[in-house]
Amino acid sequence: MKWKVNLQYFSQEKTEKATPKKRQDTRKKGQVAKSTDVNTALILFAVFLFLFFYAEVLGTFLFSMLRQVLTEYITWDINEQTIPVIFEELAFETALILFPIMLIAVIFGVGASVLQVGFMFTPEVIKFKLEKVNPLKGLKRIFSLRALVEFLKSMLKITLVGILVFAIIWFHLDSLLFLSQKDLMDGFGQIASLTGMIGISVALLLLLLSIPDYMYQKYDHEKQIRMSKQEVKDEHKKMEGDPLIKSKRKKKQMDMAMQRMMQEVPEADVIITNPTHFAIALKYEEEHMDAPKVMAKGADFVALRMKTLAKKHNVIQVENKPLARALYEKTEIGDEVPEELFQAVAEVLAYVYRLRDEQG
Repeated sequence: MKWKVNLQYFSQEKTEKATPKKRQDTRKKGQVAKSTDVNTALILFAVFLFLFFYAEVLGTFLFSMLRQVLTEYITWDINEQTIPVIFEELAFETALILFPIMLIAVIFGVGASVLQVGFMFTPEVIKFKLEKVNPLKGLKRIFSLRALVEFLKSMLKITLVGILVFAIIWFHLDSLLFLSQKDLMDGFGQIASLTGMIGISVALLLLLLSIPDYMYQKYDHEKQIRMSKQEVKDEHKKMEGDPLIKSKRKKKQMDMAMQRMMQEVPEADVIITNPTHFAIALKYEEEHMDAPKVMAKGADFVALRMKTLAKKHNVIQVENKPLARALYEKTEIGDEVPEELFQAVAEVLAYVYRLRDEQG
């Protein structure tokens, strides 16, 4: 009894790698190895790199908007009619100038996800499930080992980013202290350049930290989707018993057999036809064969394909209805011609060899 319990325990222990079907099922549920740090790092890097080239446009817009507010809007009467107009104009202009930045963020955000998991559409993830709002499961997630790892990872990132930003500002502290002595545009340019430098540096640091995080996420995902030996066996049995999978496998096998058979047709000595219903390809090598061998055979559509292929490769076709039917019914592919059909086949082959000699 004790041994039986132990065997059951080990059979349920998840020690096996996930099967392709299990991976496909988990992918449909949105469960994939993905690091959000990769997305964050790539988006930050792309946005701040773009801002290096876009800063002049952004600065000109801010200066122009401030001048418009101080010279035009300040003279307006503030009432129910003017407030919506001011808000709409400022909102439209702001959205227009920020659109390229948002577009870059979206493109690189999507690109980072595709880079990690490929193209994936999982509507099942957004379905409402009561278990998602279960407070007990929420508490388990908060106080789980995964949550502890995420907390430590966040603290490490905050510490390293803080040190990096402090170091960059400290290095440029002298120039920052003289900002009050510079004009508005020069000061704005210096702050923008420093901000871009900090952003790029932080993005590169996060990108470097995202590599081990992605490796951990991949390891954790593989661990989560592991299967027990019993689950692997059950899945295999289920797939073997699935009529759809069986039919697909059978069709694939038939297609492969048909392909192999058609490859033998050009090598045949003769194709004996019905002429419309049957076609049998025969080959005879005196040194290696005791009797002529059936290389391929088919009926109706397959026979038509065989005859077309034979014509293409100049294989001689001989019409002999009784012999074609007899060979089709009494032989399989790879069989030698039955003894009772030797005489009829020999006459056909003699005719083929004589015809070849005349043509050659």
